[in-house]
Amino acid sequence: MIIEQKLHDILTRTADIESQMNGGNISGDELSRLSREYSRLGEIVPLINEYFTITRGIADATEMQNDADLREIALEQLVELNHKLPDIEKRLQIALLPRDAADDNSAIMEIRAGVGGEESALFAGDLFNQYKSYALRQGWKIEVIEENATSLRGYKEIIFKIDGVGAYARMKFESGIHRVQRVPETEASGRIHTSAASVAVMPEAKDIDIVIEDKDIRIDVFRASGAGGQHVNKTDSAVRITHFPTGIVVTCQNERSQFQNKATAMAVLRSKLYEKQRNEQMGARDASRKSMVGSGDRSEKIRTYNFPEQRVTDHRIKLTLYKLDDILAGGVALDEMIDALIAADQLERLANME
Repeated sequence: MIIEQKLHDILTRTADIESQMNGGNISGDELSRLSREYSRLGEIVPLINEYFTITRGIADATEMQNDADLREIALEQLVELNHKLPDIEKRLQIALLPRDAADDNSAIMEIRAGVGGEESALFAGDLFNQYKSYALRQGWKIEVIEENATSLRGYKEIIFKIDGVGAYARMKFESGIHRVQRVPETEASGRIHTSAASVAVMPEAKDIDIVIEDKDIRIDVFRASGAGGQHVNKTDSAVRITHFPTGIVVTCQNERSQFQNKATAMAVLRSKLYEKQRNEQMGARDASRKSMVGSGDRSEKIRTYNFPEQRVTDHRIKLTLYKLDDILAGGVALDEMIDALIAADQLERLANME
């Protein structure tokens, strides 16, 4: 049952934030923080108002039953309002679920070719183009951090950032093994091959999230090079950072200067450490259960793209869409799949709260 006092507290907090923002005399950082909180509460307030409208209507209709002239109308209203009540209660429960602290962050994604040789690298390229198109359609910016391209426009590995509020919330369920079934361009006999690529999604970490001590890292610089060993420049601008406590190694050579590459590599390292920390915390907290949408582990097969049948199947929620072209184009069908994953996660968390 929804706790009504909590709902009143949310309405009070929303009004308080609105007053602070209109009053001025607050710093830019504080204004930014209040704006994010106000935006989040703004999604809940209409549901709260609808809930109170329904519960007040039920109370009024119940009282109206005492009047013989109004009893029939009151009964009709009670049937209608009691039918609406469970739905608004469920929607409020979902809206009030604890949020992932990183949901509003930008996302850093890594795609790596797996089993399948050049075909796997081509598929990794398809996935990158899918996410790039999707990000641009959402109004987000995309920045390639590191890439290892093949001669056939595929990628052995590509790391990129999707910069936009809420990017991580939308993209985080893409982590895992993506499998493709199709006839490769290099296949002369027309046989269907199966290959795979892994995807990792991390929230971009801020300086306040993760502190990296100088003594814990080694920074190496070297000459940046492109595909096939062709030198991009003749200076030691590429940067490799090794984090001793975890063994994590990050390389960046896509920027033009050593300073830019170092800053980018540090941002990726910070995000990797942040994600590692989050996984350890969630592992300890959720050891007793595993979400139906999966652990996000890159060793877990999550989705299959079958070209002959033009279908995409997400194995975590048993959802199949015969919209392969639109999904690979980053279209509305990818939104449909992501929305289904988010809904499944919400229902799973609700079930574990009850």
